[in-house]
This record gives sequence, C-alpha cells and structure tokens, in this order.
Amino acid sequence: MTRENKEFAITGINHLALVCRDMERTVDFYTNVLGFPLIKTIELPMNMGQHFFFDIGNGDSLAFFWFPNSPEPHPGISSPGAMPMQGDIVTAIGSMNHVAFNVPPEKMEEYRDKLHAKGVKTTQILNHDNSPMQVSREWNDSVFVRSLYFQDPDGILLEFAAWTKVFTEADVSHKPVTAADRERYLTAKPAPQQPVGAGTQR
Repeated sequence: MTRENKEFAITGINHLALVCRDMERTVDFYTNVLGFPLIKTIELPMNMGQHFFFDIGNGDSLAFFWFPNSPEPHPGISSPGAMPMQGDIVTAIGSMNHVAFNVPPEKMEEYRDKLHAKGVKTTQILNHDNSPMQVSREWNDSVFVRSLYFQDPDGILLEFAAWTKVFTEADVSHKPVTAADRERYLTAKPAPQQPVGAGTQR
C-alpha cells in the first residue's frame, strides 16, 4: 500500500543525528563493522565538537555529533536499558529508542553470522507477527517484519529489519491513545502469556 504525502514532498530520511562518546571508536564501528562509508566530516566552530556523516544507502545518512561537554548517558531514559526480549526497552518522551536499517529478508541469517564473527552480540532473529506477544520463534503467515537487534559501542540500540509483507488498509486498525490513557495502561493487568525465549547470541 502506497500513500502519498499531500502536504510535503518528503522522499525519505536525509539523516538521523545521534551523539557519541568517542568519534574515532564510532567511525571504526560504523565503517569497519557495519561497512557504512564515511562521507562528510565537520569540525564545529568555536571548539563545539565534531559532526560526521555515514552513507547508509538509498540516499540516506546516519550522523553523529561529538561534544566535549556531553552529559553522561542514562540507559532506561535516553536509550533502552536492554535489547528487545531481554529486558525493559522503555525510554523517555522525546528520546530516540533505536535505529533500524532495512536489509533484504533472505540475508538476515547471513548478516547475523557476520555480526557474530565481528564480535557483536545480537538477539536471536525475531519474527514480529500479529500474535498476542507479537513475536514468534517460527515463521508464520502473519509475520510482517523480521528483526535482529544489537548495540553500538555507546549502547545505541540498532536493528537490521526486513519487511516481509506489503501493508494494506487492514493494517491500520488501532485508535491512537492520548496522554490521558496512561493510567489505564499502567494499571491494567496483562493477560498471562507464554514468553518467547530470546537470549543474546554471540
């Protein structure tokens, strides 16, 4: 299903801008581990720091700031405290929870193995579906995306994601909640579910 933006001629993400602790370490991870070409480097004026850009394909970029006076990170507030299926992934309002890179579905296992060979710990490959827990160990007809999660050296949560379905009108079926719904969600008793095991893989 393709829907046209009738307000603005947006063609995708120009870049996402994140913040790192060590630009040299960040360049090493994103170029040597993930293979993203470094395409632009900027030394910010007045000794404010640096701003570097990586090509992530399809005309999109991932950018990093390095500031000498950046506050320390707070997992569970500014970033998830754990990877999906391994702990709490809630983050603060206005935070960036994770970055997902689109990959071909048929490459998911190969890319998991490549990350492991490079020493990167990952989750198992998760089949996100329409079941109550929204994830399945096995492939089924309702799987709409396959995901593999891992972290960069600063603990930024990253994902390789592979769409497996074309969305239709039926996929937009939930009423958006408001801030007033918060208490109802927090006090509702979740139905007991059978957890899907997903330990870190290496």
